[in-house]
Amino acid sequence: MANRPLAQQGNFLHVYDFRVKPGTAESFIELFEQFDHSGENPMHESAAQVTDGVLCRDENDPDHFYLIAEWQDKAAHRALREQIMNDIRPEFMNLVEGDFVPIYADVVA
Repeated sequence: MANRPLAQQGNFLHVYDFRVKPGTAESFIELFEQFDHSGENPMHESAAQVTDGVLCRDENDPDHFYLIAEWQDKAAHRALREQIMNDIRPEFMNLVEGDFVPIYADVVA
């Protein structure tokens, strides 16, 4: 018997593939979790979010991360992302190198 799939067909995953400033990974994780569990993250209030995101760390590079979650509505995600980036700007963002922009991957099977 097959296990339950990671995501449902018709939805999409956002995949952030990013690095943090060298040597700041532990601080980044702490600040990310503080914001994510603070009640101030509007992503958690959206009906378009199917599953909460998971923050993953590259086993070969401690400063390389992925943030992945399942959503139903790209426009809703884009609007909330813009709100977070422009209005809220959580402290963990100061440790991210380069752009913090997701790839949207449609679940097709």
